[in-house]
Amino acid sequence: MSWSDKGRQLRKTLSRVNWYFYSGLVFLVSVLGAIGWGGTQLHALLNDADALPIEAIAVKGERTFTKDDEIQDALQDLMQRSFFSADVVEVQQVLESLPWVYKAKVRREWPAQFKVHLTEQVTVARWNDKAWLNVQGEVFEAPLISELAALPVLWGPETMAKEVLTSFKQLNDLLTINGFKLVSLSLSPRRAWRAQLDNGILLELGREDKMSRVQRFINVYPTLEKSSKPVAKVDLRYDTGFAVGWNETK
Repeated sequence: MSWSDKGRQLRKTLSRVNWYFYSGLVFLVSVLGAIGWGGTQLHALLNDADALPIEAIAVKGERTFTKDDEIQDALQDLMQRSFFSADVVEVQQVLESLPWVYKAKVRREWPAQFKVHLTEQVTVARWNDKAWLNVQGEVFEAPLISELAALPVLWGPETMAKEVLTSFKQLNDLLTINGFKLVSLSLSPRRAWRAQLDNGILLELGREDKMSRVQRFINVYPTLEKSSKPVAKVDLRYDTGFAVGWNETK
C-alpha cells in the first residue's frame, strides 16, 4: 500500500472517530438536558399547592387555653404550600411559638394530610407578675387567665426561676403538713427570702437556713395565736429568736 493510500485510510478512520465522539457528546448533552428539564418539572410539581395541596390538618392533644382560631392563624401560611414543600420543623416552631403550647409534634401522612399533636404548658405559678412558670421551672409569657388566679406568685432574678420554684415546693410541703399554706415566695437580688401565707402573715427568712426558720415559726405560732392582736409579720432572720409585727388595724 502506498503512502497516499495509507493517508486516505487514516483520514477515514479519524473521520469515523470524530463522528462517534460528537454523536456521543450530543447524546450525552441531550440526556443531561432531559434530566435537568425533568428535575425542574418535578420540583415545580412538588411545590405546586394546587397540584399537591394539603387537604387536612388533624390536631390532637389536650388543650385548655390554646384555641382553634389561634392554631388556624398559625397554620395559615402552611395551607398555602404543597404537601411536599411544607417544612415540618418550621411548622413545629410556629406552633410552639403560641403562648400556651409547650411542645408540638408534626408529621406528614400520605397522601395529603398533616398530623399535629400539641402539649400545653402545665402552669404552676405566676412569675414576677408578668410571666408564668411551668412544672419544669421554665419561664414563659402568656396572657393573664382568670382560671389561674389562685396559683402561687413567685418573684426573683430572671435566672433563678427553677431555684425559687424548688424552694417554694419544699417550704410549702413543710407548711402544709402543719396546717399552713404558702401563697407567695420571693428571692431578692441579695438572695434574701420572703414568704407570704394565705392567712396574711409575712415571714422574713433571710438568706440562710430558711427551712429551719420556717420550722421555728411553726413551733412558736400556737403561742402567737393567743395574742389579742393578729400577727402581720414574723422576722426570723435572727439566729435564735424572732421579731413579731402585729396587725394594729384589727
